[in-house]
Amino acid sequence: MRKRYYLTTPIYYTNGAPHIGHAYTSIAADVLARFKRLDGYDVFFLTGTDEHGQKVEKTASEAGVEPQTFVDGIAAEFVDMTRRMGCSNDDFIRTTEGRHKAACTALWQRLEAAGELYLGVYEGWYAVRDEAFYGEGELVLGADGVRRAPTGAPVELVREPSWFFRLAAWQDRLLAFYEANPDFIAPAGTRNEIVSFVRGGLTDLSVSRTSFSWGIAVPGEPGHVMYVWLDALTNYITAAGFPDETAPRWAFWPADLHLVGKDIARFHTVYWPAFLMAAGLPLPRRVFANGWWTVQGEKMSKSLGNVVDPRDLVDAFGLDPIRFFLLREVPFGNDGDFSRRALIGRMNTELANDLGNLAQRSLSLIARNCGGKLPGRGEATDDDAGLLAAAEAIPGSVRLQLDRQAFHEALEEVWRVVRAANAYIDRQAPWALRRTDPVRMAAVLRVLADTLRVIATVLQPFMAGSMARMLDQLGVPEEARDLTALASPLAEGISLPPPVGVFPRFVENAA
Repeated sequence: MRKRYYLTTPIYYTNGAPHIGHAYTSIAADVLARFKRLDGYDVFFLTGTDEHGQKVEKTASEAGVEPQTFVDGIAAEFVDMTRRMGCSNDDFIRTTEGRHKAACTALWQRLEAAGELYLGVYEGWYAVRDEAFYGEGELVLGADGVRRAPTGAPVELVREPSWFFRLAAWQDRLLAFYEANPDFIAPAGTRNEIVSFVRGGLTDLSVSRTSFSWGIAVPGEPGHVMYVWLDALTNYITAAGFPDETAPRWAFWPADLHLVGKDIARFHTVYWPAFLMAAGLPLPRRVFANGWWTVQGEKMSKSLGNVVDPRDLVDAFGLDPIRFFLLREVPFGNDGDFSRRALIGRMNTELANDLGNLAQRSLSLIARNCGGKLPGRGEATDDDAGLLAAAEAIPGSVRLQLDRQAFHEALEEVWRVVRAANAYIDRQAPWALRRTDPVRMAAVLRVLADTLRVIATVLQPFMAGSMARMLDQLGVPEEARDLTALASPLAEGISLPPPVGVFPRFVENAA
């Protein structure tokens, strides 16, 4: 049986259209899903939309439409974004679906039966923008003298009947779990923040609301709807078939990885594992919180007019350069700054000059000097062996970095070999060997072709379309494009198609 791998994006909140931050997390998840498939795993990749809560109800009301109509429109935008970013997700879940309501109801009943829920009155601070409760000690006083959430969101004092989850009782068990599973929360900065927060003391969590109605009904309690985060987090087991633990997809649970934005790490690493432990369900293996993107140093906001729609970027620059740039530019987990200048610089330096030029030079020399046929392997020199060994090591080193969610390091592992191959072709000068030693020339070109094959194979998860074209030009059949196939060399003498540049330089339109 093949190894299973289940990974998720956060489900995106439907109070506004998708932006580059949403695309960033989805692309990262897609790269992991594609790599795991290349590596022989049976993968389940989930994304979707979070559609309930007071903020959605308020935004829909301001737009003059029913909440369901409103979320239908926004969900369609996220489905389109997911498709346009080239994501290979296996499911797209919406929290307004019947299967999800059934799963939330079943989880609630399970928590209630375990004695983990009780009815009381909530009085405290609530931030509608964050859909989060905050303690008095967490609030910050703005320059205007107004209390705000630590995120800067406005807060309001709320008093209403509420069901509570006995979160405080799970404090020591959560800390013990973090201690026993040091890789559960990443990166390290996020882990430290979460552990510090839990050590600071947990209070019971309000998990139902009565002041609005746009949510999943609490079973047996008219007028109460579930707290949006209890609802939202449950999506990960809904999609795996819960509450039917005989469903085929349930074999994928627990999830191997939840990718989330750092602003929602607390919900995924404190509330979610506590809910699951209380319900007697297995916990996910890892939660990784990625950073935020600014635009030329400014936080994205509608008022500044600098919100970047990733679909517009794809229209202007192409999909693969955008996917490459977002995962190459900054370490995953750090904040990043987007600018056209940085994007074009990466496109022209690393894609066009480094990789594109290497492929074009190598394949053009084969076309001109080897009759357009793949040459055979020659007797390897030390220089040949060094480059081939570096290429053969790429899958293992990339695997190691992706398992850490170090996407930029995974790409750097590949680019070390790209740079080494460019240095090799300059040293060996196969264009000169044609006159002096054509046998050696053919051997050098075969080393380059074999190196390019490994590079293109491993880069497929990042840039599927571009690497498919490169593998086509290298004569690699579609059934021989996974990592296992790299152990079988391509046959000498196969005909290669005429080479065509894969990464042209990008030139800004002066008009």
